[in-house]
Amino acid sequence: MRTAGDLIGIADSLRECHFDDSTTGREAYEAMRSVVTLRNLIDHRAAVLAGMLDRLGIAKDHGRSTRELLIVMGFAPAVAARLLRASSSMASLPTLCAHARDGAISGEHVDAIVKGVNHIATRSPEPVDDEARHRQVTDLLGQFFSGATPAEVTARARVIGNELAAQVDGGLPAAEDRSINTLDHQVTDDGRLHVLAELDAEVGEKLSSAIEELSAPRPEPDGSPDSRTPGRRRADALETLLDIAARGGENTSAPRTQVLLTVPADAPTRASLQFMGSITEATLRRLSCDATVTTVLVDGERVPLDMSRDKRLFPAHIRKALYVRDRCCVKCGAPASRTQAHHIKHWADDGETCLANGCLLCPSCHADVHHNGWDVVIGTDSHPWLIPPATVDPRRRPLPAYNRRTMTVGDLPLAA
Repeated sequence: MRTAGDLIGIADSLRECHFDDSTTGREAYEAMRSVVTLRNLIDHRAAVLAGMLDRLGIAKDHGRSTRELLIVMGFAPAVAARLLRASSSMASLPTLCAHARDGAISGEHVDAIVKGVNHIATRSPEPVDDEARHRQVTDLLGQFFSGATPAEVTARARVIGNELAAQVDGGLPAAEDRSINTLDHQVTDDGRLHVLAELDAEVGEKLSSAIEELSAPRPEPDGSPDSRTPGRRRADALETLLDIAARGGENTSAPRTQVLLTVPADAPTRASLQFMGSITEATLRRLSCDATVTTVLVDGERVPLDMSRDKRLFPAHIRKALYVRDRCCVKCGAPASRTQAHHIKHWADDGETCLANGCLLCPSCHADVHHNGWDVVIGTDSHPWLIPPATVDPRRRPLPAYNRRTMTVGDLPLAA
């Protein structure tokens, strides 16, 4: 029987294992098969040790949870959670545990089966006994051995759960049960927001339909195809949905969404949002345009010194005037109802909140103007003109607003 100390020798042996150019295709294939088995064995042993650390209370002695301890030891958060799920299921899922102990199944597939069995239990009208659980595990293991991916194993578990739910009068399949809807979000280490949602068919259809409508490609100002990736277009569509919801259907009103922005008086570059943390000065300037942002100026002890002025927001009568003049996003042509009012001379630079200093920009184009080198000016014709960055047009020739692009070259001198 090998002890924990033998793992050091195994690790050393693995470090000494090298592959060179003389390795044949067959040898590389067989070596990879062995590595897969080793990885599966390590996954299972890691789960066993995770459970042991939890039972021994090692993390509690240091004021941490076992998940936090595993993360500190070098595991990714998702892997740490997976190991703890696997360890907690070993006693109730002995067949799965036996296959994992032999290195026959990957940690990802083990996790899919564990979560699948748990999902089935939530759909079952009666408590699941050992015999029924064994049948479920056997079914899901059969999916794995037939070549199913973890996602396909999860899909099979949902089918089983739906069949159980259907046995109850009025029972709902998981796809239609909003009582198990979830939406989670967390700020990542690089200051971005990671969103994970699981929605029933009705809510999912509403979201998918709205995103699909709002994420349609739109041409660039020079007529070239939309340069945004599909993922970027969907993210922009989500922001547009939030802006529409914030206005409550009143397109010409200022959005009601409240964003709390704290700005140190002695270090404005250290401005921060309430939930997302630090932001750059460029983003600070963009936020000052249209979203309902409450800006709090604080001293070195974070004592508020001053609050932002209401005149920063474009009032309804000016928004209506912008709608009449611009009709849509001046850069891409997105409908006016999906746009934000932009200060051409930034409000942070004492720009006025007036028609002559405003224009309509959708959230995506608004970001381009603030971050990607696009400029907006008001021409002698009193309409907005776009000046592309040198990366788009080295000569930076002015482009008319989207609703005025039927103008001829002879009209260009009208630009400021």
